[in-house]
Amino acid sequence: MKKRASFPVASVFCAALLAGALSGCTMAPSYTRPDAPVTAGWPSGEAYKAETAKADQKPLAEVPWREFFVEPRLQKVIELALANNRDLRVAALTIEKTRAQYRIQRADLLPTINGTAGATIQRTPADLSSTGRARVSEQYNVGLGVSNYELDLFGRVQSLKDQALEQYLATEQARNSVQISLVAEVANAWLTLAADRERLKITRDTLASQQEYYQLIKHRYDAGITSALDLYQAQTAVDAARVDIARYTTLVAQDENALGLLVGRPVAADLLPTELGSLTAVQELSVGLPSEVLLKRPDILAAEHRLKGANANIGAARAAFFPRIGLSAGFGTASAKLTDLFQPGSVAWNFVPQISVPLFDTGRNIAGLDVSKADRDIAVAQYEKAIQTAFREVADTLAQRGTINDQLAAQQSLTDATAESHRLSQARYDRGVDSYLTVIVAQRALYAAQQNLITVRLARLANQATAYKVLGGGAAK
Repeated sequence: MKKRASFPVASVFCAALLAGALSGCTMAPSYTRPDAPVTAGWPSGEAYKAETAKADQKPLAEVPWREFFVEPRLQKVIELALANNRDLRVAALTIEKTRAQYRIQRADLLPTINGTAGATIQRTPADLSSTGRARVSEQYNVGLGVSNYELDLFGRVQSLKDQALEQYLATEQARNSVQISLVAEVANAWLTLAADRERLKITRDTLASQQEYYQLIKHRYDAGITSALDLYQAQTAVDAARVDIARYTTLVAQDENALGLLVGRPVAADLLPTELGSLTAVQELSVGLPSEVLLKRPDILAAEHRLKGANANIGAARAAFFPRIGLSAGFGTASAKLTDLFQPGSVAWNFVPQISVPLFDTGRNIAGLDVSKADRDIAVAQYEKAIQTAFREVADTLAQRGTINDQLAAQQSLTDATAESHRLSQARYDRGVDSYLTVIVAQRALYAAQQNLITVRLARLANQATAYKVLGGGAAK
C-alpha cells in the first residue's frame, strides 16, 4: 500500500536525540563517602616504632614496584609473572568484558536506527478475491526506522549506565589489586626459595661435618678408646642431618614449583636465588596516615565503586514508579511496483509513541526499590569492612616491622654464642673432659640457632614485601 502524505520525519529523530541529551539527570540519591570506621592514626605501643615520613617521598600508591624490589634477578622474575600469570590475565580480560558491558548499557541512551528493505508478493485465489478473479499483489519498501526507544525522562537508563560504569571501574581497580598481590606473592615465593636453599646448604654442611666426626669416633671405637654410646650418639647426629636433607630437598622443589605457577612459566636457573644470606631485595618506605594510605588501596577503591553502583541502582528502581515512554518511528518509500519505489509521492512514514504507566504491580516496584536500598546498605558495610581489614593488615605489618630488627639482632647474637659453645664443647671432648653427649647437645643447639636465624631473616624481608602489598604501592607501574 502507498502512503503519499508528507511529514517532517527528521524532527522525530531530532526529538529523540534531544530527549536523550536531556535525560542526564537521575533519581539516584546523592553519594556521600561513608566515614572510615578506623582511628585517625596507626596503633602505638611497645610493638610499634615511630614512623617519620620523608619529605621527598611520593605517595605510596604512585611508587613503582621496582623501587620496592631492587634485586635485579627478582625484578626479572616479577616482570615474567606480570607477563604470564594467568590470574592477572583473567583480571585483565574481565576488565575488557565489563568495559564492553558498559558500552552496551551506554548505547541505550541513544536511539538505534536501523535500515530496512522488504518486498511482499502475494497471490489471492479467485474465490477469496473481491473481483472473483485470482490476482497477484506486490509491495516494496525501503526506509530507516527507530524501534522501542525509551525516552529516559526519569533517568532509569542513565542510572543503569552509571551502575555499569562503576562496575567497570571497580573491575579495573580489582585488576590493580590482583597485580599488587601477585608482585608481593612472587617476591615472597622467591625469598622463601632462597631461605630453603640456604637451609639445605647448612644441613648438607652439617651432615658432612657429622659424617667426618662419626668416622673419627668409629676409628677410636674400633681401637677401644671410646664407648659404643659415643658411636651411636654420633650416628644419631648423622641420621638427623640426613632426614633434614631429604625434607629440605623436597621443600626446595616445592618452592620452585610454587614460583613457577605464580610466574606462569618455568623460571631460568640464573634467575633463582642461591641462599638468603644478607640479601637486600626490598627497600623500606615510610608509612603515611591511614587516610592517605587506605583510601588509595585498589581493593578499597573497588569497594567504593561497587557502593556507587549500588547507589545508582536506587535511581533506576525509583524511576520504575514513573511512566515509561517508548518511541517507534520510520521513514522511507513504499510502492506497489519496484520501478516506482523512488518516484515522487512514494514517501511513507510512521510515528508510534507509547506510554506505560504502572498502576497495579502487586508491589513489584516497591520490592525492587527495597532490594536496591538493601544492596546499597550491604555495599556500605562491605566498604567499611574493606577499610577495617586493610587497617588491620597494615597494623599487623607495622607491629612486626617494629620488632623484627630487635629479634634479628638477638637471634644473630644467640647463633654466635651457640657456635662458640659448640666449638668449646668439641674441644673439651677431644681432651677427654666432657662426654660426647655434650657435643651432641651443643651441635643441635647450633643447628637450630642457624635455622632460626634464616627464619628471622626471611621474616624481615617478607615483612617488607608484605608492606608493599598492604600499603597499595605501585599498582600500574
